[in-house]
Amino acid sequence: MNERSALGRYGEDVAVRALQAAGLKVLGRNWRSGRRGEIDILASEGDALVVCEVKTRRAGPFQHPREALPEAKLARLRSLAERWTAEHGGAPPGGVRIDLVGVILPDRGAPEVDHVRGVA
Repeated sequence: MNERSALGRYGEDVAVRALQAAGLKVLGRNWRSGRRGEIDILASEGDALVVCEVKTRRAGPFQHPREALPEAKLARLRSLAERWTAEHGGAPPGGVRIDLVGVILPDRGAPEVDHVRGVA
């Protein structure tokens, strides 16, 4: 595993713990639909399905994770969410929501987690 993959995996681990602490139930990780892409984390909150995109950055002059989600990526996530629900019995009563979990790793101390609900 290269450094970038390890950083991403660590950020997803941090995001899972933060989502669970916020009361979400994690249903799965790294769900792939062939070459169409991947959903980092699938979770539920109440009767809603939550598709989570995780962006991990080291502290520094880089853009904030919230700024790293272009419209093309949001469209891909919407398409992946539709595919997942089609393969798993349809959308739940509470619908589908796409969230962003930004994880910033400071030089020292605990990671900072920014959970933005309903980005798309």
